[in-house]
Amino acid sequence: MYEIDPARTDLIEEFDQNPGGPYGPELTLMVNRLRLMPMEERTIIVCTKRGVEWTLAKMPKARGDKLEYYDDLVFDDYYAATKKVFRIRWQAVTGVAAPD
Repeated sequence: MYEIDPARTDLIEEFDQNPGGPYGPELTLMVNRLRLMPMEERTIIVCTKRGVEWTLAKMPKARGDKLEYYDDLVFDDYYAATKKVFRIRWQAVTGVAAPD
């Protein structure tokens, strides 16, 4: 499995410039790695008001259980939510906080 080097902050900058993709080869590997986190550790984006509001949530440990919403992580811009999820997953995988 692709190991993320926490020193590769250049990939964070590349993601921030185009969070919707397409991505370069290295960033593609990293984004795919972040998408393969265990389900119970995965933070996701939930559209809470169609096309207007997105809230971050943590996936439940068991299928059918409720999502755990982050009430303080509500966005009116989808790409801002995407960038935040990227940073949360980055920290979960590397153990190092991604710079803002």
